[in-house]
Amino acid sequence: MSEKLKQHQDEVRFKVMRAIAENPNVTQRELAKNLGVSLGQINYQLKALKDKGLVKLGNFLRSDNKLAYVNLLTPKGITNKVQLAEIFLVRKRQEFELIKRELEALERELKNDDELIRKTSRDKP
Repeated sequence: MSEKLKQHQDEVRFKVMRAIAENPNVTQRELAKNLGVSLGQINYQLKALKDKGLVKLGNFLRSDNKLAYVNLLTPKGITNKVQLAEIFLVRKRQEFELIKRELEALERELKNDDELIRKTSRDKP
């Protein structure tokens, strides 16, 4: 698996775990919509999280007599979420620093281009 793909899957997994921690009643469709990934990806992630013992599935009867499901982070899942958050934070800080340097270079380039335009417009007969 490529490093980019692994990072993407780790990011999706972290976001799924964070969403579950915030709202255990969130549906797979809601997760997919809120995270901007396919329903299949959410299903895959939840199955993997359950298989690893990071999430457990509970169910209960709702008032309309339909069975509803709730996803809960296990203690192991909470620990894993914290580890992923730390990795995610480091990666996002690195991305931020890279973007910041790109912005600074672009600002310098624009300033130089502006000066060049002013100079050439003054030199026109």
